[in-house]
Amino acid sequence: MTKLDPTLSQAAPSLPLARKLALLGVLYLAQGVPFGFFTQALPVVMRQAGVALTWIGLSSLLALPWALKWLWAPVLDSRYLPRLGRRRTWLLALQVVTALLMLVLALVGQRSAILWLLVGSFVTNLLAASQDIATDGLAVELLSARERGSGNGVQVAAYRLGMILGGGALLVLFDRQGWSAALVAMAGVSCAALIPVWFYREPGVTAPLPRVESPWALLKHPTVGLWCWVLLLYKAGDAMASGMVRPYLVDRGLGLTEIGMLVGSVGSGAGLVGALAGGVLTARFGSRRCLFGFGALNAGALSSYAALAHGWLDMSWLALAIALEHVAGGMATVALFTCMMQWCRAGHEGSDYTLQASLVVVSTGLAHALAGVSAHHFGYAAHFAIATLATLAATLITGWVFPRLSAPGLVETR
Repeated sequence: MTKLDPTLSQAAPSLPLARKLALLGVLYLAQGVPFGFFTQALPVVMRQAGVALTWIGLSSLLALPWALKWLWAPVLDSRYLPRLGRRRTWLLALQVVTALLMLVLALVGQRSAILWLLVGSFVTNLLAASQDIATDGLAVELLSARERGSGNGVQVAAYRLGMILGGGALLVLFDRQGWSAALVAMAGVSCAALIPVWFYREPGVTAPLPRVESPWALLKHPTVGLWCWVLLLYKAGDAMASGMVRPYLVDRGLGLTEIGMLVGSVGSGAGLVGALAGGVLTARFGSRRCLFGFGALNAGALSSYAALAHGWLDMSWLALAIALEHVAGGMATVALFTCMMQWCRAGHEGSDYTLQASLVVVSTGLAHALAGVSAHHFGYAAHFAIATLATLAATLITGWVFPRLSAPGLVETR
């Protein structure tokens, strides 16, 4: 992979690796809990209420702040309270606001549950996307080049663990105890995440921070355009498939608790294992090789959904299919995130990483939104087959692009 600015190789803060990983792990877990709850609960509740598949697919547009966060990322890179620190200013403020939002929604109650799920999902996405800018910037600053594979493994695993809690345990709590109990629990998680951030002493910024610049500045560098094609295509097929898994399970007669256990717990648990394994393998073999290999593995795992929907496999294979898809998806995500860190300029870590992440979100969000249209018109079996082929094609394109990224002026690292 390549690196845009040799000044990025500045010494990472001299914290032990375990402390770095613990801090980042808590932050990413806190983001995963509400996101997991809303993304898991919303499609199921909408389908049980008789909402059409097309509208369920389009509900993914509530995650639009994740695609647009590059617009305000330069501000979060360049504006802060010196007493709190460059990243702590935003991390502390956003966690407090998230906790307060959950408590306000809990007071609203169960009435018009779908409406408040929609409102809560959008505002939570806005807050979590903003927090992600600061967290990603902190991760790029904290982790040295040798630590990034492990760091991204912990990042994805912690986020998956948050989704286990939010999309599994809290979804079951929502089913059994109601709206308010689940939201109060989420507020508690947000408050707990404040503790390690409060006690973290962020190193002072020794050089002047860059002025607020255009969020597109990274794209001026040669060959970034080719890299953007990888970002846009790599996870799109996976998003197409995952967008219709929950409605497919509803239509096969599974209940809310069963879906919560299968997708929220088994799936996210398998994703956690895949993320940790992906971190180890990426650190060992390099992000370039793993990005190609894990993409091919992900395509193979997605094909199991097509086999289930077509009737080639019976439902006794369902749990294994979900586990395989999440393991492969977790590994592929770690490799992609590790590559993205290597394209960040010193002083613009949050902005550059956010721009790349937003391109991924735009692509996966569009694929997720169109998934309902595809499944409605072609049926589940054909839809999952299309998603599998899209993932395989993106992996082959990635293999074609990488040799062309070693342009003059770039530093080859792996």
